[in-house]
Amino acid sequence: MQRATVLERRIDAVAHRLLRTAPAHGIRSFGVELLVFVVKQAWACVFGTALLVAIVAARLWYPEDAVLARNDALTITAVLIQIAMLVFRLESGRELWVIVLFHLTGTVMELFKTDVGSWAYAADGVLRLGGVPLFSGFMYAAVGSYMVRVYRLFDLGFTRYPRRWLTTVLAAAIYVNFFTHHWWWDLRWVLLAAVVVLWLPTIMHARVWQRTIRLPLLAVFAGVALFIYLAENIGTWAGAWVYPDQAVVWQPVSLSKLSSWFLLMIISVVMVTWVYPPRAPVSGVGNDEGTDAAASVPSDRSQAPVTGAAPAPAPPEPPRRRRRRRAGAGLPS
Repeated sequence: MQRATVLERRIDAVAHRLLRTAPAHGIRSFGVELLVFVVKQAWACVFGTALLVAIVAARLWYPEDAVLARNDALTITAVLIQIAMLVFRLESGRELWVIVLFHLTGTVMELFKTDVGSWAYAADGVLRLGGVPLFSGFMYAAVGSYMVRVYRLFDLGFTRYPRRWLTTVLAAAIYVNFFTHHWWWDLRWVLLAAVVVLWLPTIMHARVWQRTIRLPLLAVFAGVALFIYLAENIGTWAGAWVYPDQAVVWQPVSLSKLSSWFLLMIISVVMVTWVYPPRAPVSGVGNDEGTDAAASVPSDRSQAPVTGAAPAPAPPEPPRRRRRRRAGAGLPS
């Protein structure tokens, strides 16, 4: 696991001890890989999950006559979650800057969107900017937290990743279109087509445990956008914010929002790549089944020859010349 925090390195060491005897093949191996995949995803989502739990809990149990407004309580809770992420070494200082950037760009969008009536928040509390309670920016920060954490938890590598300057230009155009489509032509479908053109050849390599899975990056974008859409439905049901068609009675968020979240994913990914530049997968790793050969657990049992014949003796190794070891040579990477 690359760039792990102190706590994550400890958890990783414990996991390696527990999984050292895990089978390398068969149904049990698949079960172990699936379990590790789910646990890593849950660990990557810890910020967003904690915030979503707080939003639902506020809807179910927060008293209506409390002195502290519910939105203010959610803002304070979000700040405490962020502090806990740093204190307990769940995020590094480098990642915090990315999350702050998500927070700022999200808050700017919130100020504009609430002003034009795209959605609305309850008009209570004092911890707000205009019609936007400050906890709203943390919802964007939760997306950023997931993005930076999943990158290192799965040791992500990419083949045929587009040039970053091209992706940055496209991400900027997407962000601008979120504003300009209210009074000008909506370029959404043009931008979606550009996303497909840029990322269609890209394959993501994600290290689970003994296996490295390969997925088209566009499919990954779509999956994460769907997950955020489901979380958005929970958030609007809990009354964190409402769309105009939910003002009288709650109903599921329009499926058209999926395209918005898909495009927002592009902005998120591009911002993360300027902190963790996309790297190629480790050379020589993996086989046709998607397993990571370099990560396979070595077996203590020697394999007998298929024919039953005794193996030929290995030729003697040529004598090695003594060389002075360079400083730092031989240390583990």
